[in-house]
Amino acid sequence: MNRSKLPKSIVALGLVSLFMDVSSEMIHSLLPVFLVTVLGASALSVGLIEGIAEATASIAKVFSGVISDWMGRRKPLVLLGYGLAALTKPLFPLAQGVGAVFTARFIDRIGKGIRGAPRDALIADITPPGIRGAAYGLRQALDTVGGFAGPLLAMVLMAATQDNFRLVFWVAVAPAFICVLLIIFGVEEPEANRSTARPPAQLRSPLHRENLRRFDHRFWWLVAFAAVLTCARFSEAFLLLRAENVGLAVTWVPVMLIVMNVMYALSAYPFGKFSDNGGRRRLLIWGIALLIASDLVLALAGNIWLVGLGAALWGLHMGATQGLLAVLVADAAPADLRGTAFGVFNLVSGLALLAASVLAGSLWAVFGPAMTFYVGAGIAGISLFGLLVKK
Repeated sequence: MNRSKLPKSIVALGLVSLFMDVSSEMIHSLLPVFLVTVLGASALSVGLIEGIAEATASIAKVFSGVISDWMGRRKPLVLLGYGLAALTKPLFPLAQGVGAVFTARFIDRIGKGIRGAPRDALIADITPPGIRGAAYGLRQALDTVGGFAGPLLAMVLMAATQDNFRLVFWVAVAPAFICVLLIIFGVEEPEANRSTARPPAQLRSPLHRENLRRFDHRFWWLVAFAAVLTCARFSEAFLLLRAENVGLAVTWVPVMLIVMNVMYALSAYPFGKFSDNGGRRRLLIWGIALLIASDLVLALAGNIWLVGLGAALWGLHMGATQGLLAVLVADAAPADLRGTAFGVFNLVSGLALLAASVLAGSLWAVFGPAMTFYVGAGIAGISLFGLLVKK
């Protein structure tokens, strides 16, 4: 196979991510402000909702990952996960209270959890090792195009409808269903996957000790490292709240997600190619340094421009680290346990995100925005130190 040519299914999965992110980010770019200004929620409530939602997704990834390993099939679970997320999108415009939003986020994240590990494992299944960085980078890049197209569309619609949150949420339903069609007609799974299916009698807990023993020290170090790094990078909801905190009008708050995701989209694929050429450790170091710089800028920000700079640095950090971490998981796991490996990795990262989001909400409520980001920078510094001293 030509090393420079990615399989068509990788492009299709990237487009799936793009359309789902357009849908999700149209909602999520407005949701923190909707919760606070319309439904009267506190910053701590936002942190709890975001943290529990993401932790739920991560827990679901463990089980979907191991089931995909057992079935020898990834696509059915990918379709189920995206389909469930699409079906739950109408719950957001119908929500009348914080509890309803929590329920909608919870169910939506179950869908994300079901699809996440099988999708990431499928990418490794259909992509030669020499171009995996590019494959994960392309998916991340297209995902992130949706990540800034969604907030941009939300911002335009908010301006055109005099801040009609619920109408914007209804429009967000359509692209979610487009991505389901793309999975059905555009994603093909390798026939070889079917040969790895296990008989029902061998279906066990995803955390069964025999499976865990097959993961070497590289994998477990990576899991621990990513957990610390995730604690440093709490929910992006706090980036949006910071923009509103320094005086950005509600209509224009999504512009911060646009800035972040433009930088993420522009950098993810080039960073992925760079990692394929032997620059993985250096890229990880620079990625953490970018997060520290972002947190410090956001802590000191007294105007919209500095928040925008912090958002841009945050996006570069995501571009440098997220695809790379997926490549490292794929490389460290046995081929027949990739789904389980991504599930375990995402479970630990999701629990770390829950802790980080609750911590961020508490710090924000008690000490204010600046301390929230200072603590994030400090935790990122710990992860950087751990990476530098590791041989």
